[in-house]
Amino acid sequence: MNTKGDTLVFDIETSNFFTDPGVGWDNFAALRISVVGVYSYLRDEYFCFEEHEMDRLAELFAGATTIVGFSMNRYDVPVLNLYFQKLKRQAPNLWGMERVDLLEEVELAMRQRISLSRLAEANLGVKKDRHGSEAIALFHDGKMDELKEYCLNDVKLTKQLYDLYRSQQHFMVPDKKTGEMVRVAFSKSSTGTGGTVLPAQQLL
Repeated sequence: MNTKGDTLVFDIETSNFFTDPGVGWDNFAALRISVVGVYSYLRDEYFCFEEHEMDRLAELFAGATTIVGFSMNRYDVPVLNLYFQKLKRQAPNLWGMERVDLLEEVELAMRQRISLSRLAEANLGVKKDRHGSEAIALFHDGKMDELKEYCLNDVKLTKQLYDLYRSQQHFMVPDKKTGEMVRVAFSKSSTGTGGTVLPAQQLL
């Protein structure tokens, strides 16, 4: 299938982290990918790749024009892009693609961070059943099937949130200070510029 113009939702897991010995904060080159979960809109299919499958993953990304993630600009994109640039074949440059980072969209509007689990619970009625810190332990315990399931679950939540972002153009977000549920509204024509914030009761 021709995947040119595809939109990909993705999430990476690593087998180590910045706080591990010999890594250091923001040392993306020292991070090792364990798995990458991806959803392709053109194929309507989920995939999960291990570290040794970066060539196949690069082929999928080469056909994409838009990539979607949650906090991806801070973590997923810099790590994965370094992997792609090490490939012998010509690889896609993730920084050159249209990127929709759902966490950044909320941050630009509210000036506060929120977890994927809390955002999903507020808007989808479901939350993550495992914590992100467990992913590294799953890899080192050799539980690759569980790790892939965990990663793809994050991709599925992000994909469902992105669908809402496109269709209803707003998220419901609990304010960290007050606990009040507020609506963060996004403009179709202002991707990457944040949104406006309204108290939930103003929707009535």
